[in-house]
Amino acid sequence: MNFDFKGKRVVVCGGSRGIGRAIAETFAANGAAVSICARGKAGLDAAAASLAKHGGKVHSAPCDLSDGPAVKGYVAAAGAALGGIDVLVNNASGFGHADDEAGWAAGLNIDVMATVRASHAAIPFMETAGGGVIINISSISGFGASVRSAPYAAVKAAINNYTASQALALAPKRIRVNAIAPGSIEFPGGIWEQRKTENPTLYNGTLKSIPWGRMGKPEEIANVAAFLASDLAGWVTGQTLMVDGGQML
Repeated sequence: MNFDFKGKRVVVCGGSRGIGRAIAETFAANGAAVSICARGKAGLDAAAASLAKHGGKVHSAPCDLSDGPAVKGYVAAAGAALGGIDVLVNNASGFGHADDEAGWAAGLNIDVMATVRASHAAIPFMETAGGGVIINISSISGFGASVRSAPYAAVKAAINNYTASQALALAPKRIRVNAIAPGSIEFPGGIWEQRKTENPTLYNGTLKSIPWGRMGKPEEIANVAAFLASDLAGWVTGQTLMVDGGQML
C-alpha cells in the first residue's frame, strides 16, 4: 500500500533495526522526513544511510532511552532538525523478561517512561502543527498473564492503557494516539532469530501457536503504522491493534 507523507515529520524512538527500522523506512519511502535514535552508533549510522537513499531529510542521534533528560533532548533536537514533528513512534523496549529488579527496571524505564517522556516532548511540536499522531508499539504479551516474562507483559499492558488515556487527553488538541501489539516478529539479530538457535523448543512451540503458520515480518507492522498515521485512519484513536497472524486466537 502506498501512502503520501510528503511534508510530514516523523520521529521513531528505537529506529535502527527490526520493527523500528522498518517503520522508519516505510515513512521515508513514502516521502516523510524522518529522525531515528538508538543506543548503538554503528546500527544507527547504517539505518540512517539506508533512509537517506529514499531522498528525503534524515536526522539521527544516539540516545539511551532509559535516560529521561536524554530522551527529552533527543526529541527536541529531532523536532528542530526536521522543522517540527507530525508523527511520533515509541518503539523502544528494554525486553525485561526476568522477574527481578533488572527486568522490572528495564521495562519501566524504557517501555513505559521513554514512551511518556518522548510523548511529552513531542506534543508541543504537534500542537504548533495543529495536530499529530502518536503510535506506541506494544505487544500481544500485554493482553495476558506471563510466567516467562512477567515484567514485559505488565509494562505492555500499561502501554495499552496509557494509549487510551493519551488519546482521551489529547483529542482536543487533534492528536490521535494508537498502539500496535505485534505478535512474534522474526528478523536478523532479533529475539526470535536467537531463540530459533538457542531455544528451539520455545521457538517451534510458538510457531505452532500461530494460525497463519509463520512468524511475522517487521514490514507488516510498519504497514499498519503507516495506516494509523495516515488520513485513512483519521477517526481512529485510543485503540490497540493486534497484528499477530491470529496468534492470540
